[in-house]
Amino acid sequence: EYKIPPEAAAKENPTKPSLESLAKSKKLYGMDCAMCHGDKGDGKGDMASDIKNVTDFTNPDALKNRTDGELFYVIRHGKGEMPPEGDRAKDEDVWHLVNYVRSLAKK
Repeated sequence: EYKIPPEAAAKENPTKPSLESLAKSKKLYGMDCAMCHGDKGDGKGDMASDIKNVTDFTNPDALKNRTDGELFYVIRHGKGEMPPEGDRAKDEDVWHLVNYVRSLAKK
C-alpha cells in the first residue's frame, strides 16, 4: 500500500498560485508530466494508454481530498508507474507544479 508520511502531507505550500507561478511550472509540466497526464491535464497523454489510473486533473474531485504536501510528495517520490521527479527539480519548482496541477481542474 502506498503511504505518504503524515509530516509530508502536512507541509504547507510556500508558493502562492499566481500567473508567474503557473507560467513557470507550465513548461516543467510540459516536459515531465504531459506525456502521461496530457497537455490539458485530462490524463490522456501519449503514454497514458500503457498505464492504469492516470489522474485526470481536470476533474475537480480528483485532488479535492489531497493536500499540497501530498501532491508535492507524489511528484517528488513518484507513485506506482509514475516516475519520481527526484532531485531534477528544486523544491520551489515542485511547489509551483502543485499550483499548476491544481489550476487544471475545471471550475
